[in-house]
Amino acid sequence: MRVAMVSEHASPLAALGGADAGGQNVHVAELATELGRRGHEVVVHTRRTDPSLARRIPLGAKVTVDHVDAGPPEPISKDELLPFMGSFAEELTREWRRERPAVVHSHFWMSGRAALTAAGSLGLPVVHTFHALDVVRRRHQGARHQSPPEWLETERELVWRADRLIAQCSDEVFELARLEAPVGRITVAPSGVDVDRFTPDGPADARREGVPRLVCLARLVERKGVGDAIAALLSLPGVELVVAGGPDPSRLDHDPEIRRLQALVQQLELADRVDFRGRVSRYEAPRLLRSADAVVCVPWYEPFGIVPLEAMACGVPVIGSAVGGLIDTVVHGLTGLHVPPQRPDAIAAAARTLLDDASLRQELGQAGADRVRRLFTWPRTAEATLDAYRMVVGPAEAAARGQG
Repeated sequence: MRVAMVSEHASPLAALGGADAGGQNVHVAELATELGRRGHEVVVHTRRTDPSLARRIPLGAKVTVDHVDAGPPEPISKDELLPFMGSFAEELTREWRRERPAVVHSHFWMSGRAALTAAGSLGLPVVHTFHALDVVRRRHQGARHQSPPEWLETERELVWRADRLIAQCSDEVFELARLEAPVGRITVAPSGVDVDRFTPDGPADARREGVPRLVCLARLVERKGVGDAIAALLSLPGVELVVAGGPDPSRLDHDPEIRRLQALVQQLELADRVDFRGRVSRYEAPRLLRSADAVVCVPWYEPFGIVPLEAMACGVPVIGSAVGGLIDTVVHGLTGLHVPPQRPDAIAAAARTLLDDASLRQELGQAGADRVRRLFTWPRTAEATLDAYRMVVGPAEAAARGQG
């Protein structure tokens, strides 16, 4: 079938690690590519952020990225994109009149807002993946939550107007039910892992002999809990922490979150034990993950979280917050250890348990790799997503024939 994906701020072509480039970019890119491999034609509509980019760029077999002109052709924080969603929707309408898709799949609330507007005028079915919920962010971030008030309004509209909702984990199903989403219209389709790239076997980054290593690989925003991982080192003498994410290494000193974390490192006198790597490419990430004794993923909340799965796929145990998607992906005592969010002392205790027992690390790592290959691959994600598409395409086609 012909699929129109809408991902207004998260281009599948974007470099990862920046403030607005993370798991959604990976999810959209990998899902679209897997659907293309299965013979479906996919166009991913994303906002143009560079005037030099071609309007359409191939991503893979049968997959194209469409750069939509909406607002200035430059990078803009996603929290400032709402005023441009009207023109984004107008351009989608023109595109879909010219080349009608069978189904529209929107990612994130602003994409959903634009998709409902454009698809509604053409009678196209809409499937929506939230990637993050406003009600959850407000609960966890309080005054730090800076997103527009229209987010919650749009969230509720999507719950009722989208033809199908895709949740990425069981926790999200419960949250959607609290928003009064009809549970019968929810499909669960978690993100996956490229299990050909993220493997236990393969090269690993060099490390200092005899120095235990923890790794944090994250989009560097405060809620990812990297500061908590740094604070945990106070109770872990002789352990080093590698922090990957953020801008290119040459621009680390210009990044506000890096500067905040560096100030914390200086305050705690940990400069010789924390290594800020900056942005790490998808090709470099497996090497870094394999070099770790444990990977620390301790966000304050997390809609899903792909890095824990990538670490598990590399055969490395995960110390993960017991929140959101990590409740489903990381099995406490089997593939890693759960800790409460914002608890450096609990992170340190979990790290000591793993660092003191090489056999346990190996056992958890092997179980994690097995779990990912069994449950969290992109072909499985694509099949679950296609099931959601099929549930709405048939009724929409029947309705169109009836109107004709």
